[in-house]
Amino acid sequence: MTLPSWMQSRWFVVPTLAGVLITGWNVYIAAHNDGVIAGRVVDASGRPVAGATVILFERGFVTHNERGRQTTSADGAYRFVDNTSHSLQIEAESLTLGRSDRRAVRLWFRSQNVVIEPPLALPGGRG
Repeated sequence: MTLPSWMQSRWFVVPTLAGVLITGWNVYIAAHNDGVIAGRVVDASGRPVAGATVILFERGFVTHNERGRQTTSADGAYRFVDNTSHSLQIEAESLTLGRSDRRAVRLWFRSQNVVIEPPLALPGGRG
């Protein structure tokens, strides 16, 4: 079976491919836009840190403003929900282990779900 010549024309093929790509991207976004930011916090030796505070900063016009705080669970995990930004910074701190470097997180679209890798590392270690 041979396709009609108009279906082989670049005037048909290019817009059709663009439409398929745009539709696919929008379906992907709809399935991954819950605003979940998740990750883990570890100490200098790589062990999970329970009870650390993770701070999420959202980009304002010129600065990053604190958006929320979470406390890590026993396995060092944290989770923020309902994020609506695409430009964030995140850091962790513990009274006994210090503060991690602040990490910039740039998302492809607003409210994108993301797992922060590698884990946020606190400079102190436990003996």
